Amino acid sequence: MARDITKTNLELEAHQIILRPLVTEKGYHKAERYNQYAFEVNRWANKQQIRQAVEELFDVKVVRVNTQNRKGKWRRTRFTWGRTRNWKKAIVKLDPEHRIDFF
Repeated sequence: MARDITKTNLELEAHQIILRPLVTEKGYHKAERYNQYAFEVNRWANKQQIRQAVEELFDVKVVRVNTQNRKGKWRRTRFTWGRTRNWKKAIVKLDPEHRIDFF
C-alpha cells in the first residue's frame, strides 16, 4: 500500500501557509468582479488550513477555497535546460461584505 503524502503531522503557522498573494491582471479582475483572491500557498497545506490562515491573517470570512497544483515549466538559461519548481495556487472566495486591499 502506498503512503498518502497529503496526510502529514505538520503543524503549519498561518504565515507559513500563505506564501504570497498573486497580484496579476486576471487576479485583479476576479477580485473586483467576483471577490476572489489568488495566493501561492504551501504545497502541504489543505483547504481547511488555507481557509483558517486567510481568515486569521486578513480578518475576513472565507466562503470557498479552490486549489490547483501547478507544474513547473521548462526554461532555458544560455546552454542548459532547467525546470522551475512545482507550486500550489489557492483561489479564495470571500463573503460579499469583506474585501482584501493589497495596494
